[in-house]
Amino acid sequence: MGTPAGEEPKLLIPALQRFYDFAIPASWVVVRFGVGWVLLVHGWGKIMRGMEAQKGALDKSVPYLAEYNLALSYLLTFVEGLGGLCIILGFATRFFAAANAIEMAFLTFVIYWGNGFSWLNKGYEFTLLWGFMCLAIALRGGGPWSLDRLLGREL
Repeated sequence: MGTPAGEEPKLLIPALQRFYDFAIPASWVVVRFGVGWVLLVHGWGKIMRGMEAQKGALDKSVPYLAEYNLALSYLLTFVEGLGGLCIILGFATRFFAAANAIEMAFLTFVIYWGNGFSWLNKGYEFTLLWGFMCLAIALRGGGPWSLDRLLGREL
C-alpha cells in the first residue's frame, strides 16, 4: 500500500499529467517571485529610509549591538534588496536564500521572539515564515527555470 519512496503517487485524473509536468517546474518560479518580491520591497524600503534611520531602528531593538548596527543596516539592505532581486531571477539563488534565511533567524530569535508569535503585536510570525521559505529555496535552488540553470552553475 502507498507509493514507494522516490515515486510520485498516481493521479486520480491521469489526463492532468501534462498540466502537472508544466506546473511543477513553474511552481518554483512562483515561489521565487513571491519570496524575492517581498524581500526586494523590504530592501528598497531600507534604502529609501536611509542607513542612519535603519541604524536607529536597530539601536532601539538591539542596543547592545549599537556599535555594529550601521554595518548591520548595510548588510540587511544588501541581503534583502539585491538578494530579493537575485532570488526572483534565480541567480546565486542558494547563496541569497541562505543569507536571507540566516537574517530571518536573527530577526526572529533576537528581535521579535520576546513579542510572541503574532505579527500584529510585532511578533515573529512573519520572519519565521519567510525564514522557512528562504530555507526551502536554499535547499532546492533556483529550479529548472532560473538563471543558475541557464548558466549551468549554482552554489
